[in-house]
Amino acid sequence: MSISNVNKKPWSKWHQRLHKSLRAKKDLLPIDACLLLSISGGQDSMALLKLMIDLQRIYNWKLNIWHGDHCWHNNSSKICQELKEWCEVRKLPFYSDKTNKKIISSEEKARVWRYEKLCEQAKHLTKKNPSFPCQYVLTGHTGSDRAETFIMNLARGAYLGGLSSLKESRNLKENIELIRPMIDFDRKDTIQICNDMNLPVWIDPSNNDIKLSRNRVRKEIIPVLEDLHSGSSIRIANLADKLSSLSDDHNQLTTLAIEAIKTLEGIDRGKINKLSIKVRSMIFARWLADKSAPFISSSQLLELSDKVSKGKPSGSIQLSKRWQIKWDKTSITLIEPL
Repeated sequence: MSISNVNKKPWSKWHQRLHKSLRAKKDLLPIDACLLLSISGGQDSMALLKLMIDLQRIYNWKLNIWHGDHCWHNNSSKICQELKEWCEVRKLPFYSDKTNKKIISSEEKARVWRYEKLCEQAKHLTKKNPSFPCQYVLTGHTGSDRAETFIMNLARGAYLGGLSSLKESRNLKENIELIRPMIDFDRKDTIQICNDMNLPVWIDPSNNDIKLSRNRVRKEIIPVLEDLHSGSSIRIANLADKLSSLSDDHNQLTTLAIEAIKTLEGIDRGKINKLSIKVRSMIFARWLADKSAPFISSSQLLELSDKVSKGKPSGSIQLSKRWQIKWDKTSITLIEPL
């Protein structure tokens, strides 16, 4: 990775910024890695794609492009085709999947569908070339997305782990890692990158639909906060990042605590009652997450922690999707739906 290579054109402050970030986190995206980029065609993903293409000569990555056609609007197939042609001109392997509104009737279902298809494509690439496995899926999420997610989760009453979502990296499935290289950039940066580098941007009309909760936060709440306190979204994103580190520390301690109080049935009620209600809530949050149980708000966690207190009767709490938490004199048990 010589200085002479770095100084070759094209090179801009944007290239330098991402290059510096990657050099500081050498394990995030290793040299010679096979990468699968999730590209919608919007400004964030196109900025990511262009920078990765230009940095490829330094890192020797094998780039693969995936696009998800949600069919949420009439021009979705046209966007997919034009993006495919743009990639083919640059000899970038292009893959896509298509779904419909019945399958992805909500933002959450669409997100789950995208990650499932990305994992399938990564596994397919690995199967084609086992000696060069595709273990990294990249998205164009920015600090602006992180701030929006923080606000949404805060409004929902999420616990610490939920507030620290949209980490720079996390395990997606088995040996596949989800990487967000642009998380230190914001949306103003990505539109400037697209303008500076004359990149095409395909506008998804559904991004203007304020019936979608994220769009409403982006278009109605963030502008008000920025008007009141300029730069607030970046500060919110930075706070989410700090909470992420704090959450990791808590998770390690919580794991040790769960090991100390778990039983074959679930959790030892007597042992957990030696802890404060707030600590119990933290343990319950991690325990439920490890069991892939439905989301439970911080207020519900506190309610559960209080109901299992010493001297209180046996009982149960019904969760969504027919999950249930039951407790008797000695144990607290999580019951999965049949």
